[in-house]
Amino acid sequence: MSLGDEPDPARSGRTVTGDLRALAHPIRLRILSLLTGAEMTAAEVARELGITHANASYHLRLLLNADSIEVAGEERIRGGQAKRYRYDVNKAFTPPPDRAHPQPDDVQIVYAALAAELQRRAREIVTGPEAVGTLTDAELWVDLDEWKQIRDRVARASEHLHRIAQRPHSPGTVRVSASIALFRMRDAAPTPRSKQ
Repeated sequence: MSLGDEPDPARSGRTVTGDLRALAHPIRLRILSLLTGAEMTAAEVARELGITHANASYHLRLLLNADSIEVAGEERIRGGQAKRYRYDVNKAFTPPPDRAHPQPDDVQIVYAALAAELQRRAREIVTGPEAVGTLTDAELWVDLDEWKQIRDRVARASEHLHRIAQRPHSPGTVRVSASIALFRMRDAAPTPRSKQ
């Protein structure tokens, strides 16, 4: 998922605000992760996340309406029709031409949902020699050209990770967390210290 790659409002009739806000919920972020490696029905999503079928259907509908996921097909289950959904990695990592840019408030609500989701994931962390991960947290000033090169390398690594994702619990796989938030910040001048 790239926050700069929202659907083009001119093509879809939707707004960037509505599409981006559809991502701003920890359950919807988890659903996008699930649908990256597998096509799933609402019932399968509900079972995997431990939520009700109605709740899964609601969140899937919001993601579908925001063009964040797509229907991959339908199948007959117990006398009814069930849609299978997927997150199209090709579409997710191909920015539309003349894309609209999200507003800071819209991006901030997605980051708030991501922060909540990261707290949940941190409770699931595995420790030990085989579980070594990496953590970077920094607010830095760097050369603009270097920044662009690093941003692009990280974006390629993120896309690669999405492309190799598999169905949950597939034999030979491990469950991992990958949260990357790279963005330029305003260069605010320091505020003078108040006298105490």
